[in-house]
Amino acid sequence: MFKMMLATLTVLTASVVTGVAEPAGSDATSISQLLHGMFDKPNETLSVGPVVVSGDHAIADWTQGDMGGRALLLRKHGGWIVTLCAGDAMKSSEALKTAGVPQPEAIQLAHDLAMAESGLAPEQVAMFSRFEGLVTMDGASHHSDDKTRHSK
Repeated sequence: MFKMMLATLTVLTASVVTGVAEPAGSDATSISQLLHGMFDKPNETLSVGPVVVSGDHAIADWTQGDMGGRALLLRKHGGWIVTLCAGDAMKSSEALKTAGVPQPEAIQLAHDLAMAESGLAPEQVAMFSRFEGLVTMDGASHHSDDKTRHSK
């Protein structure tokens, strides 16, 4: 009886882990790979994370050298595209709604981002605030210059 209960518990645990963690991990990995492909430089690798996902939208924090910010992404045709880059403006559900994120997703993203960043060192969170303004991206998978990055 004990062995049967243990086997059932193991199967249920595996189902929960793969059913919940896999999609988020997969999204975070895809988003990280996209951002690295877009913004890595030979002498400066991008650092991505945390990444939060709600529905078809995501926010990825990033740093590179002495710069940092947040990227808003949209799931489109089975992949992710960057739609907006910003700093602290990305933390507000109101700003996310203005950027076209449906209200329930905007609220969830703002909440999840706050929770994810609360576990980070204050200096790291401060780096994500260094990006000034809002820069709308065209959804391209790469860029050819640094016009989308601004520093304080």
